[in-house]
Amino acid sequence: MRRYGKHTDEDDIRARPNRKGNRPRTHIRPKHEDAAEGMVLTVDRGRLTCLVGDRTVMAMKARELGRKAAVVGDRVALVGDLSGKKDTLARIVRIEERASLLRRTADDDDPYERVVVANADQLAIVTALADPEPRPRLIDRCLVAAFDGGLEPLLVMTKSDLAPPDKLLELYGALDIPHVVTSREELENGDAADRVRAHLHGKITAFVGHSGVGKTTLVNALVPKERRRVTGHVNAVTGRGRHTTTSALALPLGAADGWVVDTPGVRSFGLAHIDPSRVIHAFPDLEPGTEGCPRACSHDEPDCALDAWVEEGHADPARLYSLRRLLATRERTEGD
Repeated sequence: MRRYGKHTDEDDIRARPNRKGNRPRTHIRPKHEDAAEGMVLTVDRGRLTCLVGDRTVMAMKARELGRKAAVVGDRVALVGDLSGKKDTLARIVRIEERASLLRRTADDDDPYERVVVANADQLAIVTALADPEPRPRLIDRCLVAAFDGGLEPLLVMTKSDLAPPDKLLELYGALDIPHVVTSREELENGDAADRVRAHLHGKITAFVGHSGVGKTTLVNALVPKERRRVTGHVNAVTGRGRHTTTSALALPLGAADGWVVDTPGVRSFGLAHIDPSRVIHAFPDLEPGTEGCPRACSHDEPDCALDAWVEEGHADPARLYSLRRLLATRERTEGD
C-alpha cells in the first residue's frame, strides 16, 4: 500500500544512504573528553545510580559500549544531564579500567560469569556460628574468589552468643585472615559495628554471605542512615534464611572514609571461571616453592615440589594444607 499523499514527487521520498540505516555509519567514536567522573552505586533494570561529585545521578549505558556492562563499584565517565534532578537521565560513555573484580558463577558447570562488584579492596565474608550452621566450603569458595580477584579477605563471625568461634578460627588460622567475632547483643549496642568498622577505614568492602547470617543487619549497624530490610526468618528444615537484599548497593561509611557494598545473599558460589594457578599468589610463603613443580601442576599430586619445600622448613605445613583445601573446593559442593 502506498503511504504517500496525492501530490508526491521525488523530493518527498525519504532516501536511505545505506541498507542498514537512514544515515551513514562511522567507526569513529566520540572521545567525550568533557565527561564527568562517577562511581556506580547500584544497578536496577538497566538504570544505574551513580555518584558524581556530591550528587546522585540516574544514568543508562550508552549503546556504543555494546555488551560491556557496568557494575557496582565501577568508575565511569558520564555525559548528559548531571544535575541529579528528578526525571533526568545521564549516559555512561566509558567504563574505566578495574583494579579488582569479584566474580562468581551459579555453579561449577555454569559458563556464565556474574560480576558481583568492581574495584573493591576487601571482601568481608559473613558467617553465623549457629542458626544457620557455618558452611566452611562456601567460605573456602569465597576466599578463592577473593584471592583470584585481587581482594583482601575479612572473616566476620556473627551470633557468638549461640556457639563459640574456636573451631572455625582453628580451621582458618593458618591463612592469617583478619577476623571479627560478634554477638547479637554487641550488634544492638554498637560494639560489634565499631570493631568491624576499624577494618573498613579508607577501603571499599564488599559483604557476602548466605541468607540468615546477619549480613544486612550488620550493614545497617555500620550505616544506620541507609537501613535495608533484614531477614526475620530462618527455615527450620533447610537452615537458610530468606533473601531480602535483591541487588548490590554501595553505601558510604561517612567519617570512616570508606564504602560498604551490601550484596544479595548467596546459596552457592560457583568457581567455573577461576584459574587455580592464580590462587597460589595469595600464599607468598609457598609460591617460591612452585618453581620445581611440573608443568600445569595442580599442587596436589605426587610430583608437586611444595611437599619438599615445606619439609625443608620454608613454610608451615598447615599453610600447604589450607592451599590444597581451597584448590579442592571446585571438586566439592558447598554443603560437603
